[in-house]
Amino acid sequence: MSDYTAQSPRPVSLVTIVFILALFAVFAFVVSHFYTPTAASPQNQQADNLPKDLQWKATPASRQQALADLRAKQAKQAASYGWVDQKAGVVQLPIDRAMELTVQRYGAQK
Repeated sequence: MSDYTAQSPRPVSLVTIVFILALFAVFAFVVSHFYTPTAASPQNQQADNLPKDLQWKATPASRQQALADLRAKQAKQAASYGWVDQKAGVVQLPIDRAMELTVQRYGAQK
């Protein structure tokens, strides 16, 4: 029977480790000297030559105004009657009225 004795690492293993570290060092050197990241423009920079449908993105003030307009439109839709699709018979109801009708419809089934 052979006794297990601690052996020093084989020279091939050490050479492999040194080679991998050298490759990493060369890669780091190449990247640090030849890589130049592209400069990104700041997000609040004035936008130029935007098409008409993207003008709301031009400045923070125009984005805030577009959001305020959208919220006003949604609030108006949530409180008014109207046709969504007249052919299909789909209507738009105020939320309170829609909840009342839903309670009447499904409350009667119990």
